[in-house]
This record gives sequence, C-alpha cells and structure tokens, in this order.
Amino acid sequence: MVMEGNLELKEIQILEGHTDRVWGLAWNPTTGVDGIPPMLASCGGDKTVRIWQQQASSGNWDCKVLEDIHTRTVRTCSWSQSGKFLATSSFDATTGIWENFGENFECVSTLEGHENEVKCVAWNSSGSLLATCSRDKSIWIWEVQPGNEFDCISVLQGHTQDIKMVQWHPSLDILVSVSYDNSIKVWEEDDDSDDWHCVQTLGESKCGHSSTVWGISFNVSGDKMATCSDDNTIKIWNTPTESTQTSPNGLGSWEHVSTLSGYHSRTVFSVDWSRDGIIASGGADDAICLFAKSAESLVDGPSYELVLKKEKAHDMDVNAVKWNPTVPRLLASASDDGTVKIWQLVRVYKCAQP
Repeated sequence: MVMEGNLELKEIQILEGHTDRVWGLAWNPTTGVDGIPPMLASCGGDKTVRIWQQQASSGNWDCKVLEDIHTRTVRTCSWSQSGKFLATSSFDATTGIWENFGENFECVSTLEGHENEVKCVAWNSSGSLLATCSRDKSIWIWEVQPGNEFDCISVLQGHTQDIKMVQWHPSLDILVSVSYDNSIKVWEEDDDSDDWHCVQTLGESKCGHSSTVWGISFNVSGDKMATCSDDNTIKIWNTPTESTQTSPNGLGSWEHVSTLSGYHSRTVFSVDWSRDGIIASGGADDAICLFAKSAESLVDGPSYELVLKKEKAHDMDVNAVKWNPTVPRLLASASDDGTVKIWQLVRVYKCAQP
C-alpha cells in the first residue's frame, strides 16, 4: 500500500447572525497566538459589524455586534497592526474608528469627507496612516494624531471610475488601489514635496485586466501581489529586487508574471495570499480556489497552479476570502447568503495500490 495525500478545505464552522449579505472580513492580527483565541471581524449590508471570537474551552464562536454608527451598508473592515483599532468603511460616506477595550468596542472617531460610498479602508503596517477610497474616484490618506484624531494629509486623484479597494504594502508606505476603470495604481509619498503621487499604473496595455479590478493582496515579503477582476482572472505581479527604475522607497516597478484564467466562471471578487504562499480566491460562481507556486517555472518567471477548488462553498456569491495571519491554513469566507464560514486546509491521506 502507498499513502497518497490530497488537500481538502474542511468546513469547521458556520457563523450566522448577519441579516443581509456579508461583504468584508478581517482577522485581528494579535489573536490566534500566545493562548489568545482567533478573533474575526465581519461587516455587511445589515449596517453592522460583528466581532467573532473562538472560545478556547468549547471551540464555539461568540459574537459581539457593533451597530448604530453606520446608516448604510458597511463595505469593509480593517484592523490596525496592534489589534487595538478597527476601521470600517460604509456606503453612508463615512469611516468609523472603533477602539478595542477587550470586552467592549467603542466608536471613538468618525471620518467624513468623501462625497459618497466609501468602498474600502486600510491601515499601513505601523498604524500611523489610514487610507480610504470611494465611489467619488478619490483616495484619502489620513494621519493618526493623539487623542483619536485623524488629519487628512492628501487626496489622491487619478482613477477615472469607482475605486474598489486600497491596500498597503506589508512593510513599506506604498499604497496600491484598484478600480472600476480596469486599472491598478501604485502611490507613494514624494520626500521633496511631502505629497503623494502615482508612481505606476498597470492597465491592459501592461498585461493588466480588461475589466473592473475588485481586489488585491500582497505576499508576506511584499515582492509579489495578486489582483482579481470582473474578467474572471487573477493576475500575479512581481517587483524585481534589482531594477533600474526604483520608487522613493527603493522598490522596483511592478511587472506582470502570470495570469490565472479558466478557474472561475464569473467575476472574481476577492483574493488573499497566505503567509505560506497559498493564494485563495472567491467569486460570483460560489467557488473558492486555491493556488500555489508550481515546481516548474517558466522562462519568463514562476508559474502558479490550482491545488484545490471548492465548488458551492456557499449558497450564493463569495464576496471575501481571508487567511488568518497567525493560525496556519485557517481561512474565512463571506457570502451574499449572509454567512461567514471558517475553513481549515488539511491534507487527507488514503491508501492506494502501488
């Protein structure tokens, strides 16, 4: 007998409570280690944010509901690296800042300024900056001040349509945005002018997407990123360690590495890169796909292969997938069906005849 192992995405928990579609997910980065159970934030069309924490003794997930702040859909949520603050973006054109007091959460600040729906909010790695983006085609950079005050230090214009998502580089103050205008833009601060500007645009002419770009995720080292789109594809991008064209932060220009197509049959809404190199994606076809770097590399760069596809992961669209940053191979997904699911990626062995 020969033991063969196959990867399986094992559903370990369904979190129910939202009364409308669930749009966004965020794992608290300070939980899941040192005996602290994992904590997950979810948000959705019911105007609420829910904080889920697994109990160490029973394994069940308790829920706290944060409400009465936003008056419309809460689109995304993002934890600061310290795990102390949670930012929430809403279609009511505001961003909420919640402070984590352990047993309770309190909204300590509300950021206003965007003309309409705030589609995404993201903290930088140090927790000193916050980025928000909107249907108004602008990105606002906020600087954290003492006393839970936030100053807008720059308004970035450049996209011609609704901006779907912003994401900070995992260690550098480099911001990437993706949009309904099919493009990906890279933004940095100019040391001479102290203002932010676009240093690179990745469009269809640069092997980019041919339709709305919905999501972006960096790998742990920040030298690669994945983007997903309404064109049903996922694209992998690389920044060379040695480049003649470097940004103020010393990062090289981003170059297209690979296009993953034919795996999702409808829009790919979300993509997330795990710490151990597995890319998860979720889309309107109700599927979750997992990709890993292939053992064989192409002449012009590494290739990526499908290692698992979970059909009918939910009852409707998968709007978000998010790997836990501290617990290996623990994945959360969110759906139009109003549920959040927790999955464990495991290897299942079976006996095969030699």
